[in-house]
Amino acid sequence: MKVLGLILAGSSKSGIEKLTQKRASAAVPVFGKYRAIDFTLSNFVNSKIKKVGVLTQYYPRSLMDHLGSGKEWDLDRKTGGLFILQPYFKTKDEIPVYRGTADAIFQNMTLLRRGDEDFVLIGSGDHIYNFDFNKLYRYHLSQGADITILTKEFEDEELINTFGQVVTNEEGRILEFHEKPKEIKSKRISLGVYFINKALLMELLYSTVPNGGSDIVHDIIIPNLQKLRVYAYNFKGYWSNIKKSIKTYYETNMSILKDDVRRELFYSKKIYTKLKDYAPPKININAKVENAFIADGVIINGFVKNSIISRGVKVKAGAVVENSIILQDTIISEGTVIRNAIIDKDCEIREGRKIIGEHEIIVIEKGSII
Repeated sequence: MKVLGLILAGSSKSGIEKLTQKRASAAVPVFGKYRAIDFTLSNFVNSKIKKVGVLTQYYPRSLMDHLGSGKEWDLDRKTGGLFILQPYFKTKDEIPVYRGTADAIFQNMTLLRRGDEDFVLIGSGDHIYNFDFNKLYRYHLSQGADITILTKEFEDEELINTFGQVVTNEEGRILEFHEKPKEIKSKRISLGVYFINKALLMELLYSTVPNGGSDIVHDIIIPNLQKLRVYAYNFKGYWSNIKKSIKTYYETNMSILKDDVRRELFYSKKIYTKLKDYAPPKININAKVENAFIADGVIINGFVKNSIISRGVKVKAGAVVENSIILQDTIISEGTVIRNAIIDKDCEIREGRKIIGEHEIIVIEKGSII
């Protein structure tokens, strides 16, 4: 069975604006040495998908630089491989843009037409989880489904209405799909992963997008719930959408300090990322580190506790970093105190400065000097 993987990484909507002003949400750093897209892309590759298209449009440079030729994911190949797909001018008067998820795939229909794949797996580039999609394939075939959607029971009432919610029967067939309703319709949410026969997807796109439709959920799935066999596969592991809010991004990163989450995300199947030529981390004799994730290239002379310290960060003598996320190549100078904060990459926090989040997480933007 041949499967084409498509990763949606072109959305401009984000609850983490300060981290996505200069990069796509799929390129946002996580866990000290990864980017968000590494997880979906690695899940695809670990599930033996050898042809992957990444659909992106807003601030793509950082994402494209990270993905490169796809070498780290074994996607630099003659047959199949990695395709970075952006909107383009068709006429001189047209503004190149994807109007929605369905329109993005429709604009790149050539990739579907020219391939010999039987199915298409569509995922999102800013979701953090580790999953073997072969389980989804087998479920899809066993149910005789037209479309299978990855779903999860979700308990966070503060965020649940920012997700699509599904109602299923006992067999798992989706009877109702409510996209971001104002009132809670179901605690089972869609994870934005769709598995569908390629010929059926092409037929649905040709009948929808030229007539004004642009979104997979609103214009394809919901109108066809009664006509098509749409099933839900219930995912029970760790999953997070980092772009929902700063709080979600912060808590997702901090979850790596928990042994059970760390084992689920990194011990079952390998998560690949772009390699960097940094030396091993160095924790000097006067430094103190408690319950922290320290990436390669880090030099610590101060005190670090309950924090994520990314590649190339320098924490100098007398500096205190607690309950914080410090992104790549940032310098924390002598005597600095940082608590409950996210410091983006390439920042410099000068001597004696205090950055302390009292009631909410403070975010310092990329390249700032304070």
